[in-house]
Amino acid sequence: MSILEYAEDVNLSVEEIFKLCDRLSIKYDNENTMLNEDSIVLLDGETANIAEDEELANEMIEDEVLDERVEKIISDAKIDIDSTTNKQKLKSKQERAESVKVKFQKERKELYKHREKLMTNEEQQEDNVVLYKDNMTVTDFANVLGVSTTDILKKLMKLGVMANINYPLTFEIAELVAIDYGKELKAAESKDISNFEKYEINDSEENLVDRPPIVTVMGHVDHGKTSLLDKIRQTDVVSGEAGGITQAIGAYQVDYNGRKITFIDTPGHEAFTEMRARGASVTDVVIIIVAADDGVKPQTKEAIDHAKAAKVPIVVAINKIDKPEANIEKVMTELAEYGLSPEEWGGDTIFNNISCKTGEGIDKLLENILLVSDMAMLKANPSRYAIGTVIESKLDKKTGVVATVLVQNGTLRLGDPIVVGTSFGKIRSLKNDKGIEITEAYPSMPVEITGISEVPSAGDKFMAFETEKQAKNIADRRKSRAKQKDTNKSGMTLDDLFGAIKSGIKEINVVLKTDVNGSLEAIKQSLAKIDIDGVKVTVIRGGVGTITESDVVLANASRAIIIGFNVRPTSSVIDIAKEYNVEIKLYDIIYKMIEDIEKAMKGMLDPEYEEVVIGEVEVRQLFKFSKVGTIAGSYVKTGIIRNGANARVIRDGIVLATTKIKSLQREKDQVKEVAKGMECGVTLENYQDVKENDLIEVYELKEIRR
Repeated sequence: MSILEYAEDVNLSVEEIFKLCDRLSIKYDNENTMLNEDSIVLLDGETANIAEDEELANEMIEDEVLDERVEKIISDAKIDIDSTTNKQKLKSKQERAESVKVKFQKERKELYKHREKLMTNEEQQEDNVVLYKDNMTVTDFANVLGVSTTDILKKLMKLGVMANINYPLTFEIAELVAIDYGKELKAAESKDISNFEKYEINDSEENLVDRPPIVTVMGHVDHGKTSLLDKIRQTDVVSGEAGGITQAIGAYQVDYNGRKITFIDTPGHEAFTEMRARGASVTDVVIIIVAADDGVKPQTKEAIDHAKAAKVPIVVAINKIDKPEANIEKVMTELAEYGLSPEEWGGDTIFNNISCKTGEGIDKLLENILLVSDMAMLKANPSRYAIGTVIESKLDKKTGVVATVLVQNGTLRLGDPIVVGTSFGKIRSLKNDKGIEITEAYPSMPVEITGISEVPSAGDKFMAFETEKQAKNIADRRKSRAKQKDTNKSGMTLDDLFGAIKSGIKEINVVLKTDVNGSLEAIKQSLAKIDIDGVKVTVIRGGVGTITESDVVLANASRAIIIGFNVRPTSSVIDIAKEYNVEIKLYDIIYKMIEDIEKAMKGMLDPEYEEVVIGEVEVRQLFKFSKVGTIAGSYVKTGIIRNGANARVIRDGIVLATTKIKSLQREKDQVKEVAKGMECGVTLENYQDVKENDLIEVYELKEIRR
């Protein structure tokens, strides 16, 4: 980086950088002189001081204004008290803040002066490790092993696999061949540091230390999530520090009995799952909060589904036990129906009775969180460069891009080059959840950072590196890959099942929605009986009613298929499912559904026909005639409808009948088709029970070419 480029980067003039270079004994000829890494580190320390001095000056001005306001308020109110008391409080506050700043400046100078190298996240390729890529052919594999294709083909024949040089090898078969050559097979993505969402980091036991648990609270609206978080914040024993316990970012830490607990304040379970869909598994424990006077509600059920899909421990908090109408036993019974059975009933879920109003049970809840985290043996290595996840982000007019990140492993320091998503930068400031400037952030610590060039998305992973050059190369590789593949589209289709099973997946996730509860239970039982080659089908969410956007989000995060029985999603939900590459399969016969899944798992699916909706009709008025039957006076909302076409009658998202258009009438004339925006009379084959506001969906079947 040249002096000119550096000056633009830190928003100073070239002349100011020249003066700093003179002071630091950095040699230069002109503005195009290239700066080495050591020079940049020294300059960063000085430019940070300049920014700090400006910030301190602004705060002193604010303090003077505040002092004047206090004087004016006392004068206006004519309160006969000694205003020096108020001045003393202000002075004391300023002294504490000044003490924190001096400490920070000292730590920062020490960091830049004795900047130690941390352990690199990039691991060297081991001699006995072979990397496997998807759809690797026999020729590709032979080249990687450094042997002839003939040798590979012979070994495959011994394994009972008849192949040619272009035959694609599954991971399992390639692994058996690799073992025969004394090699260990690993997925290529686990060794590609630019794909750090899936990158494997192996820390030795001696480098690992205990880290604080990361907790997310979820539940139904008005059941007390915000009240619980506020009450927990008030237990923070470090509230006497400068900055108090004001929550400055969307995540924070509290001290309880000498141990730290990190809480993530997410908007809800869908945001939690959106982050999982982006590969961000940030939560160690989920608290499901339920009001004792209200019981389990729809959002409670969804929160349970999302927490279970994430495969993290669940702790239940039954809130509002201080209310006269509280019924704890009823809540426990309802939760047991969803697989959360309390320990006192022989279950494995920890239940806590709390009151966010009085504070009763909060201490016990925090103790149980620490107990669960101890059982999980949460560890991290603070000696390596940091890895973590973005919790939230914003664009500030003065500061630029500001992101709240959670450090999951390693240590994040001022000046560290960092890659977030597809952009890179250098950490210019670190603030903890109290808004205090710090120089380092350790595992499980949430911090607010500046210095990155683009606004990241919640759930984006980040990684810190030793040099800017390394970080820039990684960011460029990630940008290139992002153009080719949208990593957010992680859903699964029925066609994917066979390949997924061959790749080692032992569990197929399904989101199941049906018209009635009887169908739901019958289909659940039928799916549970499917077991092909040790692979089972798991219903991660089952419910009655139409398919919703929430179902698609969960399916996307869990790589699940959505199955609907006698229900229909809206057109907007279908569009979202296509965007996420989540397949929605609709059935009206149970055995056909089971048969399709079994065939897909065996790789034997029959030719498939895709339903193409050509039009939608809304019933607005009914006319009954003894000879003809019921004629539905209708309005064509979308597309076009044709005489003789397939049709469904839908009421509140539930399919009532599958039939055909028997006749179409415009005024007194019989017609073959009616276009959007026109009114018509519709008669259906073998179905008369049509009502006003029903929707008639008209569709055609087209064979899908695989």
